Amino acid sequence: MRTWTPRQWAVAVAVAFIAGVAIGVPTGVVPTPFYTRMTPVLWWNYPVWVASSLLMGLLVATYVGGPPAPRTDGPRGRRALLAGVLSAFAVGCPICNKLVVLALGVSGALSYWAPAQPVLAVASLALLVHALVRRLRAAAECPVPTASSGRDTEELQGSDHYDERSLVPEGSRFGGEGSDRAAAG
Repeated sequence: MRTWTPRQWAVAVAVAFIAGVAIGVPTGVVPTPFYTRMTPVLWWNYPVWVASSLLMGLLVATYVGGPPAPRTDGPRGRRALLAGVLSAFAVGCPICNKLVVLALGVSGALSYWAPAQPVLAVASLALLVHALVRRLRAAAECPVPTASSGRDTEELQGSDHYDERSLVPEGSRFGGEGSDRAAAG
């Protein structure tokens, strides 16, 4: 993250704020006149809400900047979205969630859903941390090369150290990988 651009940091802050509002307002963690929570906000709801919002902002910022890469992380992206939804369920009011009340009833929501919420919170934070760490490792292992200017290339070509043949992989007659097989077949 030390090499992030100001654009990535701006996206991280903006997405963290949006995620904070998107999780905090409907769950009643952020008091508003639009929604009244039926159970009190517990002490651990605030750190989970803040941590999940920050992690979502950082995670989205890893997708910003550089040339677009091929999409190979479809299931992982869905898991990160699932982690955000789990965060909302974890900090939400147990009897305000209509799906939980429909499935378990009010007493079931308080007896079974409320004790499960801290587990959901830990699971959502673990999924977000895992996704962020994997994205940061991938960025560190495969950095995006910076484009050199035409002047740098001209200077390099004029130097004694430039060898145009070194740019073509060995065993390749036409410059592309696997061209030996293509030429033979």
